[in-house]
Amino acid sequence: MPNPSINSPCRDFRRSNRLSRRHAVHAGALTALGLGLADLQVRLAAAQDGELALPRRPAKSCIFLFMWGGPSQLETFDMKPDAPVEVRGEFNPVSTKVPGLQICEHFTELANMTDKLAIIRSLTHDDPAHLSSGHATLTGQLAPVLKSDADPPSAKDSPHLGALISKLRPNNLGLPAFVAMPWKAYHPAAPGGEAPGQHGGWLGSAYDGMLLGGDLNDPAWHPEGLSLPADIGLDRLESRTELLKLLDDQRVDIHRASGPSSLAAHQLRAKEMIASAKVRQAFDLSQESERTRERYGRNIHGQCVLMARRLVEHGVPLVSVNWHNDGKNFWDTHGNNFNRLKNDLIPPADRALSALLNDLQERGLLDETIVAWVGEFGRNPQINTKNAGREHWPYCYNGILAGGGIRPGAVYGVSDKHAAYPVSDPVSPQDFATTILHAMGLPTQMTLPDREDRPHRITSGRVLHELLA
Repeated sequence: MPNPSINSPCRDFRRSNRLSRRHAVHAGALTALGLGLADLQVRLAAAQDGELALPRRPAKSCIFLFMWGGPSQLETFDMKPDAPVEVRGEFNPVSTKVPGLQICEHFTELANMTDKLAIIRSLTHDDPAHLSSGHATLTGQLAPVLKSDADPPSAKDSPHLGALISKLRPNNLGLPAFVAMPWKAYHPAAPGGEAPGQHGGWLGSAYDGMLLGGDLNDPAWHPEGLSLPADIGLDRLESRTELLKLLDDQRVDIHRASGPSSLAAHQLRAKEMIASAKVRQAFDLSQESERTRERYGRNIHGQCVLMARRLVEHGVPLVSVNWHNDGKNFWDTHGNNFNRLKNDLIPPADRALSALLNDLQERGLLDETIVAWVGEFGRNPQINTKNAGREHWPYCYNGILAGGGIRPGAVYGVSDKHAAYPVSDPVSPQDFATTILHAMGLPTQMTLPDREDRPHRITSGRVLHELLA
């Protein structure tokens, strides 16, 4: 096995001008997503017909559950009970609702719901760094600097999938098109700190999305920016907004090189949200019954996933839930792998994902909502016997897609006997993201201009048509 090690302190962290008729049909569909026909003519005329076939019923939304740190494939959805003990580990497989499919015994609730899932067992790439591989996972594009835990976010980053959705499918319901919670994925043992690819990137900061920070399970939690101080009514808000507008106008020369002030756009959006009772209601978890909140799990991850369901129900196209800062090492289990997974990581992940899938189905939303569950890489098949941990391993790992036109009860890809490498149907992070965007009705070969009007393909992967229903 190649050594995926890099210079990272992570292991020590413990805490054309004409359109064909077919192109015109797609152009008309995309105009409804917020793209004008004039913008599409150049982009679509250059694309190949075969790649433009959009789903009959595109998904309206996506909930992207990012398991920051890298869950072990061998302790989740690709167990190898016949492998040597130093590979297979301590956990046992359990049968599931799909005949012949086994997953880890600690996914007690998800085992009864695998008929709703498409499990990918052949995700693979060669970047063992959290930050740069995190960029690939969240954007579907390679990071500006590969195999690096030292390069933080920059304007050269590709846009987060949510930022692309904000550009291509803007939300006209008063809510943002892209919401992330409960923090920007950050690794304190990585020199670069915050993972790149979590914002608007080369699209610009106007597409950064809204961050819902904090512990959503805290009874005192409320979304910052969506409430007013007691002494400020909406009339005073109007006057303050006008004052900010004047200040922005005075700064126009400073910002002329970068176009219209994105700050002004964010301020206007914030004002509109504060003034809307419907918007405030969307972010109000107290509207949920105590039974529902318990079903998702009375913890920060469970309540974030519940909030994600509320937001897509109210029309937000993409919600990203990043695994939270637990003060230890997220899913980055270099040490104490089995206790961390059994006690701290798998139970809340299992409970929240299961509750989400049930809830979406009961509300008639599962067919129009894609649910993605994935980390940036997997873990080394060889257990580190000194501390019962597994090191980074990007060469083979797992991911889940469900709902939104994804074929349920499917297993895609096969790994070798140690879950070290795919032996069939390898899938890159780019393929994973491209499939999501395709299922949401976006033509994956289209280009968008950056702030200097240079064209960029919105995807660089292939569509996994075998996973589409």
